[in-house]
Amino acid sequence: MSLPYHYMQLPREVIVGKGALTRVTEVAKRLGLSGSALIVAGPKSCEIAGKQVSDLLQQKGLNVDTLLVKTVTIKDILMVEERIKEGKPKVLIGVGGGTKIDAAKLSASRQGIPFISIPTALSHDGIASPLASVKGLDKPYSIMAQAPLAIIADTDVIAHAPWRSVISGCGDAISKFTAVKDWRLAKAEKNEYYGEYAASLALMSAKLVIENAELIQPGNDEGLRVLLEALISCGVAMSIAGSSRPCSGSEHLFSHALDMVSCPHAMHGEQCGVGSVLSAYLHKAKWKRIRDSLKQIGAPTTAAELGVKDENLVKALEMAATIRPERYTILHKLKLNRQACEKAAKITGVIN
Repeated sequence: MSLPYHYMQLPREVIVGKGALTRVTEVAKRLGLSGSALIVAGPKSCEIAGKQVSDLLQQKGLNVDTLLVKTVTIKDILMVEERIKEGKPKVLIGVGGGTKIDAAKLSASRQGIPFISIPTALSHDGIASPLASVKGLDKPYSIMAQAPLAIIADTDVIAHAPWRSVISGCGDAISKFTAVKDWRLAKAEKNEYYGEYAASLALMSAKLVIENAELIQPGNDEGLRVLLEALISCGVAMSIAGSSRPCSGSEHLFSHALDMVSCPHAMHGEQCGVGSVLSAYLHKAKWKRIRDSLKQIGAPTTAAELGVKDENLVKALEMAATIRPERYTILHKLKLNRQACEKAAKITGVIN
C-alpha cells in the first residue's frame, strides 16, 4: 500500500562535537530566532548545560526563561504549555536526556513553536526523532510531535552522563535490525507502506554501532560521536518515514510490555536490546550476532542483567503483541503462547 502523501520534517542544523554548546547563539541567529526563549530542563541537566545555554543567549539579547521538569507526564506537558502561553517564547529549547527533550518536543508541537534539542545523555533516539514518549496516556508508546529545528550535541557535556545511558543508547540503536525486519514483514503480509530509504538509514545506524563497538568506551570521544550520529540518523529515518516504523518493532513492544509487568525496570534501550535478541530469534535471523554485540558494549542480554524475574520477562514477551495490535510484527504473525515465549527466551539464553 502506498500512501497518497506523508509529511517529512527534518532538522535544519546539526552540530556535534566538543564545545558544541557554545554555538547555540550562532545557530539561533542563523535560524532567525530572536526575542525570547524558554528552556525546559531537569534539575541536573540545567546545572550541566541549561544555565550555560541561558547565559549565552541572554548575552546576545534574548529574554530567556527556564522551567524545570522531573518527569514527562500529561501534567508536566500541560505545565510547560501554560508557561509557553504566558511567556510567548519564539523557541523552546529542550536540555537533558530523552525525557526532558520529549517534554519540550511535545509541548512545543502542541503550541506551534519550534524547538531545539540539546541532549546531555544518549539513552535513546528521542534526541532527534519527531516522536515523544509520555507517561499517563492510554497506551505506553510514542506519539507524533515534531522534529527538532536544530540539534546541538556537545560531547564534552555528554561524556559526563552516567555510562549506563550510553549503553542504553547502543541497545536502542542496535535494535533497529529487528525493527526493520518487522517493517518488511508488514509490507509483505499486510501491504503496509514501506520506505526503503528510511529503512536503510535505520539499518546503517545499527551497523555503525556494531562495527564500532570497540570504540564505545568511557573516555573515548570518537565512540560517543559514533553513537550520537547513529541516534541522530535514527531520528531522521523516522522523520522520513513519517512514523516510528523504521526504528520500533516487536523489540519495542516487548520493552513497553516489560514496563507494564515489572517495576522497577531497566532503561528503555537496554530492554530493546534484549527484545531484539528475542525478536531476531523469532525471525530466524542472526540473533547471536546481536547478543554478542550487546555483550561487547556491556549491555544486558539476560533477564537477570535487566533486573527482572524470568517469569516477568516471559509474561512481557507473551503480552507484547497486545500493546499495539495495529502494528504488525513477528509477534502478531506467530501468536506465541506462554510455552513458546519461554522456549524462545531459554534458547537465546535470556532466561535460564
